[in-house]
Amino acid sequence: MSVYVFGHRNPDTDAICSALAYADYLRQTTRPDAIAACCGTPNQRTEFVLRRAGVTPPKIIMDIRPEVEDVCNREPVVARRGDVFFDVYQRMNDHGVRAIPVLDDEDRVIGIVSLLDLMELMLRGGVDPIKSRQVRSSLEKVVSVIGGTFQHAVDPTRTDDLIVTVGAMSADGFTSRVREFPAERLLVVSGDRPTIQLPAVETGVRALVVTGGYELSSGLMHLAEARGVSIIRSPYDTATTTMRIKAAQMIESVIATNFMTIPARMPVEAARQQVIRSSQTIFPVIDGDRLIGVLSKSDLVNPPQPQLVLVDHNELSQAVQGAEEADIIEVLDHHRLGGSLKSNHPIRFYMEPVGSTCTLVARKFQSAGIEPSPGIALCMASGMISDTLHLRSPTATETDRELLEWLQQFCDVDLKEFANDFFQVGSALRTCDPEQVVREDCKEFKDAARRFSISQIEEIGFDLFWQRKAELTAALEQLAREDGLDFSALLVTDIASNGSLLLMSREPDGWEEINYPQLEENLYQLDEVVSRKKQLLPLIISLLESTPAAST
Repeated sequence: MSVYVFGHRNPDTDAICSALAYADYLRQTTRPDAIAACCGTPNQRTEFVLRRAGVTPPKIIMDIRPEVEDVCNREPVVARRGDVFFDVYQRMNDHGVRAIPVLDDEDRVIGIVSLLDLMELMLRGGVDPIKSRQVRSSLEKVVSVIGGTFQHAVDPTRTDDLIVTVGAMSADGFTSRVREFPAERLLVVSGDRPTIQLPAVETGVRALVVTGGYELSSGLMHLAEARGVSIIRSPYDTATTTMRIKAAQMIESVIATNFMTIPARMPVEAARQQVIRSSQTIFPVIDGDRLIGVLSKSDLVNPPQPQLVLVDHNELSQAVQGAEEADIIEVLDHHRLGGSLKSNHPIRFYMEPVGSTCTLVARKFQSAGIEPSPGIALCMASGMISDTLHLRSPTATETDRELLEWLQQFCDVDLKEFANDFFQVGSALRTCDPEQVVREDCKEFKDAARRFSISQIEEIGFDLFWQRKAELTAALEQLAREDGLDFSALLVTDIASNGSLLLMSREPDGWEEINYPQLEENLYQLDEVVSRKKQLLPLIISLLESTPAAST
């Protein structure tokens, strides 16, 4: 199973670019199966970066929990409505399966056939002298099963309800026997016995099977052609030939048509709840009308866990849905350590107080002596430029500056000019509805027994914010309400002035100690504050910890 490299929910440029770059690094070093993924669509600035870099966006996966298509048998053994016992039984025996789905001519699942069903087909009729000899098939299929050849064929593909009669008696006894049945349904099996062959042909039976590798005489062949009797030559003796003819029965009558299918995208846990109550042995897995696999109950006992590498976050509340059920093998981050991340085995955990996760990925490339491609180099540079406001944020470190300069040699563009273009693109306030604005780069936190979120957008000036303040306030309140949060905050950062406005859905207890100018209700001016991670989050936590949670 592949390893997926994920940034956090509502991903920003650093989250997506670090996932793309680290997946590329892993493919070149230890994990050729690494895949970059994200749990949200890139914003406009990130899309601008990916276009300029010529890099394919990461795979969007909103829920990493395994689905049925991840655990089912993707190469199922199948039967067709018109197949016969011999072929289906041999197919099932070769693959060691006890039941298989049956498809129609358009490859749609029409039922299931099991070994028990096939045995019922062969034993149908018991000792009844008529029912036990009935075989629904075509002469073409009979010839295929017995490994024979036609000496003369009349409508060989037509399906008939044949009655198998063995010519192992006197001529008089045989003549009396064949008169008991409609001639057009009789399939007579006989060795090299002209006394049986002649009355069979004269009666005009449906077919005469000559066993032991013998052929019908030329005289009888002329008579068979005149009477419209098909002649089949079998290489086997009469007993073996008769058994094989029985095995040429079509399976259509024993196909179970009352059955359950499982959608390919159904979560494994939901599928487990459904199949555990069913008596079916196998479950066709479908995508629309198309069969893509077969699921058995044993496939759901210990389904494989997806392997994850988390970049730019280390809290499960910020991770892709279902991360708590995955095998997290590595974390690469530059934020605080928080949340409830646990593992059953040791994992690689890289955390450093630098300005960007892309900085840590770039150092991986540098330390390994791997030169990144121009596109991956620009991705890493973009993540660093975005998270450090092109090294103007207080989160920027000397390591960020050194590695950004190192990346410049691999980029096809001047990074200073690129940074100017980057910040001119994709104003969230200009292009997004208010719900998108407050969720675009939103991170959830839990501290001092409170759950809250902080969203951040970067703009050039605050003019658009003042025009949209009322609807942003309503969207922020709705975000907190829908996600069950104590409160939500939106940090609007002015790239030009290196300051921010802080809009709150509500002010929790203890907020009066914030010590920043209040402009309006739930709105504050935070000069020189541009970092959610290093400046705003520690401020909020200190305010919350000064007031017991029980008082909120």
